[in-house]
Amino acid sequence: MRREAAAMSMSVEQPLWRALTAYRALTAVYAVAIAVVARDSYERPQVAFGYLAVLLVWTLATLPRFTGAARCTRPFLAVDVGLALAGILLTPLADGAGRHAADGPTLPSIWTAGAVLACALKGGWRWAAAASALVGAANLAQRGEASPNTLHNVLLVWVAAIAIGYVVEVARASERTLARALEIQAATRERERLARDIHDGVLQVLAMVQRRGTAVGGEAAELGRLAGEQEAALRRLITQGPVPEPRPAEPSGSAAPRDDERPQDLMALLGRYADARVTLSGPGTPVELAPHAARETAAAVGAALDNVRTHAGPGARAWVLVEDEPDRVLVSVRDEGPGIAEGRLTEAAEEGRLGVAQSIRGRLRDLGGTAELVSVPGQGTEVELTVPKQDEDGREAAMGRRDPAQAGEGTQ
Repeated sequence: MRREAAAMSMSVEQPLWRALTAYRALTAVYAVAIAVVARDSYERPQVAFGYLAVLLVWTLATLPRFTGAARCTRPFLAVDVGLALAGILLTPLADGAGRHAADGPTLPSIWTAGAVLACALKGGWRWAAAASALVGAANLAQRGEASPNTLHNVLLVWVAAIAIGYVVEVARASERTLARALEIQAATRERERLARDIHDGVLQVLAMVQRRGTAVGGEAAELGRLAGEQEAALRRLITQGPVPEPRPAEPSGSAAPRDDERPQDLMALLGRYADARVTLSGPGTPVELAPHAARETAAAVGAALDNVRTHAGPGARAWVLVEDEPDRVLVSVRDEGPGIAEGRLTEAAEEGRLGVAQSIRGRLRDLGGTAELVSVPGQGTEVELTVPKQDEDGREAAMGRRDPAQAGEGTQ
């Protein structure tokens, strides 16, 4: 996230620094060109061209400094502004009386604005206001009077510098806010992933219940038997994959795709859930998804069926319908249970129960899909899963987004 925030910072500030670099070089050349054209009007040309020689050398030598705010230190900017002020104050000494009375340009001319803008980019509107105030005072001092033209130029530089400095401050604040939001989002996603992994710890709990129930005997033994069946089913989902379908031999010289790159048939993964109480319906042809997407979708369906057994009773019926559309796969899990009371899902999430919040919705969100739950008290519950076949870049859904070993496949 820090690298992304740094890239965004460069996208906002770096073009401004590059533009300022070009502005300084061009305006230095412009100031020299004006002096050359008006060389006969100078009363002391040695002063004018001596100063401009220093200005040109300084400008070219310091161009690498203007690649970013880090290299434009306060002492450096102070020298830069001081050079601009010196040029303004030396103007009456170099100009002839007629040229000065005609309100001609100062020796640095519009190069001065570059020094002020550098302060704006470095320190925001406050630095810009201070630098432009110094430049304005120097202009008024060398003129000896506040002529309309001088006041106009001073005010223009002052307003422009403050405006640019303010925009830079707002941009930096926005970047910091966005970077913080991205960090929070990343941390939230990581917490959710860890929550799913912790939820997978139910395997250990079921195994423990099986052992303790068998040891105690009686009704506890039956509970232990049921826990053992569920623990075995969950482990089978995690450790086993579908039998790969036979494929035609690859042409000689071509590399066969790895097993983790081949699309998997979602119907084959869901087939292990079908029994006397769960009816699976879908196309007669394979419904292929990227391996990780297929396993995560099957795990979400398993979590929904586990909720059916838990809340609607072990004998409740459930129906799983799979629809294969051109750009997405739709899976609905419907039961005949009592439904979910209003507000119960929110309470469950607050209590730390992650079946719907993470094992279902969290998985689908990570795949770029959605999970909608529709429940009417007394009329059962339906979970609708939508899985895109491709992500925004046109790649197969969820390919390579996470390590399958960390995905918590089969969690209910």
